[in-house]
Amino acid sequence: MDTHLAGSASSTRPRVLIVGCGFGGLAATRALAGAPVDITLVDRSNHHLFQPLLYQVATAGLSAPSIAAPIRHMLRRQRNVTVLMAEVSGIDKARRCVTLADGQVLGYDFLILAAGATHSYFGRDEWAAHAPGLKTLEDAFRLRARVLKAFEQAELAPDPARQAALLSFVVIGGGPTGVEMAGTLAEIAHHTLRDEFRRIDPAGARVLLLEGSERVLQALPPALSARAEQQLQGLGVEVRTGCRVVGIDAEGVDVQPDGGGAPQRIPAHTVVWAAGVAASPLGRLLEVPLDRAGRVQVDGLLGIPGHPEVFVIGDLAAAQSQEADGRTRPVPGVSPAAKQMGAHAAGSILARLRGREASLRPFRYRDYGALATIGRKAAVADLGWLQFSGYAAWLFWLFVHIYFLIGFRNRLVVLMDWAWAYWSFQRYARVVVEPAPAAGGEEGTEGKEGVSPAPHRAAGRCG
Repeated sequence: MDTHLAGSASSTRPRVLIVGCGFGGLAATRALAGAPVDITLVDRSNHHLFQPLLYQVATAGLSAPSIAAPIRHMLRRQRNVTVLMAEVSGIDKARRCVTLADGQVLGYDFLILAAGATHSYFGRDEWAAHAPGLKTLEDAFRLRARVLKAFEQAELAPDPARQAALLSFVVIGGGPTGVEMAGTLAEIAHHTLRDEFRRIDPAGARVLLLEGSERVLQALPPALSARAEQQLQGLGVEVRTGCRVVGIDAEGVDVQPDGGGAPQRIPAHTVVWAAGVAASPLGRLLEVPLDRAGRVQVDGLLGIPGHPEVFVIGDLAAAQSQEADGRTRPVPGVSPAAKQMGAHAAGSILARLRGREASLRPFRYRDYGALATIGRKAAVADLGWLQFSGYAAWLFWLFVHIYFLIGFRNRLVVLMDWAWAYWSFQRYARVVVEPAPAAGGEEGTEGKEGVSPAPHRAAGRCG
């Protein structure tokens, strides 16, 4: 089977194949702009997603185009790139080629895998149907429909017990996504939907955040974690730490405290999974050592054993940062790390093409701090040399996220939407679209807005 890649058939330039256009893949592609290489960028979707704000789409705060941009449009001026909307189904390291789902084969001289991560339910994949996670736009549309429909169904329900279950929202996992989701759900119930229903009081909704460890936001210092929990409680969120989820079904969640005892039943019709992630299954195609989360164990140059032409970056890589004092530390699964890894992999390729392999240096992650928003005028910020919370941290979080959004239009639209929401408490992306079942009985996707369905993968436990 013949192999091909970007560029003309007669091109003799080195071929770089990049799989995935998240933060890492996009950074690598842009770092190679103007380089004498032919790049093929392969992604399953046609858009780059600003994932830190995905929860805002799920909670009707922003529309999808505000946090996503078409890949082809973003790279239209980079003439050495060919973009393919496709899925990789095989990797042959010996022949230096990958196979696409449609059978096409793409050859490469250098390969950068930046396929990201998916949900992990820790061996309980059956929970996915009842507790969706949040990784893609489709996830956000599905979750948004579920949240909004819960209020609509509660308005219809004649039974007070059923109303209470419909108005109970459980978020599992106290990391940044879980904290942001819980705070925003409380804001929707207490402010956004005020005076819009006649048979129920949305402000009576119950929002619970369940975390398996002893505190939320484990990556932050204990003082900031405590401050975040206080701000969540101030918004009306019930925070439970030190508990383990042992069951999830369509009617609620079973929770067992760390101290033991019988599991406690929490009736709830809306459950959000934010407790764990697993690396993309693409890593298994490399047939190299993986860690427990399925991430590829890479060397200091982000490569794999015996194949220096293959780089693995972002959430797919179990990478170590080489510190100035000689020690190493794990690279966190955050967007700044993915960007830095993408730029480092591209720099290594350029150095090898120029015959400067002696100049290659191990990857070193530069940590610029961590941010998490809890809700209206509530956030925490850890910049290393400075830690603060509350209104100042919330403003800092807003402007940092606007700055890093892709495209001037997106920045302007998000700024206007947030300003309007601040003054009016309203969220005008509250549209639920449910297509009629397709012929043959196949069900449509809730609020899919043109995004094709993709099944959840992976496995779960509280925290």
